[in-house]
Amino acid sequence: MLKTRRLGAVLSIELDRPDRGNALSAELVERLIDGLEQASGDASLHTLVLTGSGRHFCTGFDLADLEQASDGDLLRRFVRIEQLLSLLWQAPMRTVCVARGRTWGAGADLLVACDRRLAADGASFRFPGPAFGVVLGSRRLAERIGVDRAREILGGGLELDTASALAAGLVQEICPADRLQERLAALAAAPLPDRETVFALRRATREDRSDADLAALVRSASRPGLKARLLAYRNIRLAARASSPG
Repeated sequence: MLKTRRLGAVLSIELDRPDRGNALSAELVERLIDGLEQASGDASLHTLVLTGSGRHFCTGFDLADLEQASDGDLLRRFVRIEQLLSLLWQAPMRTVCVARGRTWGAGADLLVACDRRLAADGASFRFPGPAFGVVLGSRRLAERIGVDRAREILGGGLELDTASALAAGLVQEICPADRLQERLAALAAAPLPDRETVFALRRATREDRSDADLAALVRSASRPGLKARLLAYRNIRLAARASSPG
């Protein structure tokens, strides 16, 4: 479910559910939270790299087994995802994300929460939460790319290709797949202040809005009918996939 690799002061965490597009199940989220908490407490680390195995980085919230879940179960899962994103946003180290294939929903939110955001050729980006009434990661996206552009993408359910994501500032560079490892090695070797200074810089340049972000998520996701909205969204996606050529 997760693969980790340590090389000097760099820790790589790979989401490893390729058969599910690395979608965020409840168990995967808990493992990511544990991994981030451990990494944040390890003073010998200066860089954390997030990647995904298979074709896609992360296709978002795992929509499997919705029938067995209650609104309360689903709300808790979204709360834990928001807490994961907050940990990543506030991490006392440099964070790097590599987007490949579909980087959608909570997967796109993981990307947004990282300092350095790379995309392989052919990556695509979507933030479908508003389609089922969930406000997750929206303020962080607005901080990255601007309020007007964020509202346009979120409200319109837009899908961005790599060029559009680069133009918007969602990603900072597009890197050919055969050069990703080389580029990651260069980033890991780049000079970086000590962790205490990195954390101080975060606090000086970024207001801690984690409580407000969590409150916004809970207000949206606790509205009655969360499960029904997710089921409707899943059915629309399945119908679209069945009708698409190939």
